[in-house]
Amino acid sequence: MIDLPDIQSRAEWVFQTYEAVRPRLPQVTFDTTTPQTAPSLELVAAPFALILFDAYGVLNLGETAIAGAAQRIAALRAAGKSVMVVSNSAGYPKSVMMDRYARLGFDFTPEEVVTSREALLQYLSTSPPRHWGVMLNPAYGTVEFENQHISFLADDPALYDQVEGFLLVGSDGWTDHRQSLLIDAIGRHNRPVIVGNPDIVAPRENGLSREPGYFAHGLADATGVAPVFLGKPFDSVFELALARHSIPFDPARVLMVGDTLHTDILGGGLIGASTALVTGFGVHAGADPQALIARSGIVPDFIIPQI
Repeated sequence: MIDLPDIQSRAEWVFQTYEAVRPRLPQVTFDTTTPQTAPSLELVAAPFALILFDAYGVLNLGETAIAGAAQRIAALRAAGKSVMVVSNSAGYPKSVMMDRYARLGFDFTPEEVVTSREALLQYLSTSPPRHWGVMLNPAYGTVEFENQHISFLADDPALYDQVEGFLLVGSDGWTDHRQSLLIDAIGRHNRPVIVGNPDIVAPRENGLSREPGYFAHGLADATGVAPVFLGKPFDSVFELALARHSIPFDPARVLMVGDTLHTDILGGGLIGASTALVTGFGVHAGADPQALIARSGIVPDFIIPQI
């Protein structure tokens, strides 16, 4: 976990850390210069046919639903809107994610939930076969990776040298020692690094967890390797979501709702969608969103405290 003294320090650290890796993120020009503000999503949703939601910081914090989120999803459905989750959650199988949503009171179908893990699996299905070393808690075994030759990375230095590439999928259980082993192995022999979750951090009930993107950027800084990122703000996960609809959506009628400027808002802008920044619970909570927008040049169409 990221240990910072207060919510304002946390928000500033997150912002500065994402800004430091900005050259590796998509370059997007925003037409909007001044976001509209509203007390909730209800007041801005009318023009949109499809609404894409980030998960952590928008629908839930860790294993806890944000108050009113499930009711808002139900109200949008009743108003005739299509809804989907587009999440960088990659550390566990889709079935686990669906069980969590049901437990938290959401009624999403599997087709309505698109994850960067799915974008990773799609990428691997069209890539040359390799022996992959995987950053991933082995608790779920090889579920969804049955067609891949993978070994779970732990504390054996020899394995880091044996594998032909690295998949950074879930950081639960990853340690600074293992990160050092990875850096040393890449330094000795550069190999592909594929990142299944580009998030640097994720908001939890008790703070911020370090996610695969945190370690991927650290690896890139230390070794010069150029990771392949699959997930927000990169377009592959959005393309996967939009492809699930038989009728193409005009980007002007798509709204991406998220809590992070550098993933949700930047990614939404990349695909030409409108965007809404949620400020009440996620990584920017406690900061002045207008100041962060001015400093970054990443401009949502709307600012709302919650959905």
